[in-house]
Amino acid sequence: MSKEKTSLLSQFTNGIVKENPVLRLVLGTCPTLAVTTSAVNAIGMGAAATMVLICSNIAISLLRKVIPDKVRIPAYITIIAGFVTIVQMLVKAFAPSIDKSLGIFLPLIVVNCIILGRAEMFASKNPVLPSAVDGLGMGVGFTAALLIMGIIREALGAGTVFGKALPLLSEGGIMEPMVIFLLAPGGFFVFGILIALANKLDKREVVPNAGGCAACPAAATCSKALKEGGCDK
Repeated sequence: MSKEKTSLLSQFTNGIVKENPVLRLVLGTCPTLAVTTSAVNAIGMGAAATMVLICSNIAISLLRKVIPDKVRIPAYITIIAGFVTIVQMLVKAFAPSIDKSLGIFLPLIVVNCIILGRAEMFASKNPVLPSAVDGLGMGVGFTAALLIMGIIREALGAGTVFGKALPLLSEGGIMEPMVIFLLAPGGFFVFGILIALANKLDKREVVPNAGGCAACPAAATCSKALKEGGCDK
């Protein structure tokens, strides 16, 4: 596999695992908690955000040398708003039930931190193909996180998954649905558990500072440097 293909694959998987926008970077928390009361809503929001991510990344990458630095943020928001409007019109035309379920959170994709963040941090500094792959990876990671939360909350809160009843999580099953999982406290609980699991599964190792504690800018306040003799102890 060529270096270019390897780099693109790494960029794609980066948004799904190492830098998952929801579980690792903790971005887009508002729509994450609001729309994950059902798996269908989660997929709808994830698909809409993914489409906007890919299209806006491509457009901003193409225009990165044209947009003046002083007005780049308003320009990015204008581009993103244009694609959000297109996506919203498509959803209203072909999936009106999802449009009704998502409500205000569909047009609010315009100010989603994930989309504006990728525009500023990646698309504005890289060519078109890597920017498109980055948008796809981040979108898939966002959708996956929403879907997992949606399935858990719908199953435990309503006893259904994608609207279909689960015999084990309904009357006469091993447990009855707990409505709290469809409310804000249940959403925060599931969100916290998933973040903890993502952090636990992260296999990245912290490399000790080669210059010792003296070279570390946090040495003055680090408990290891003050009490244990350094990070390598």
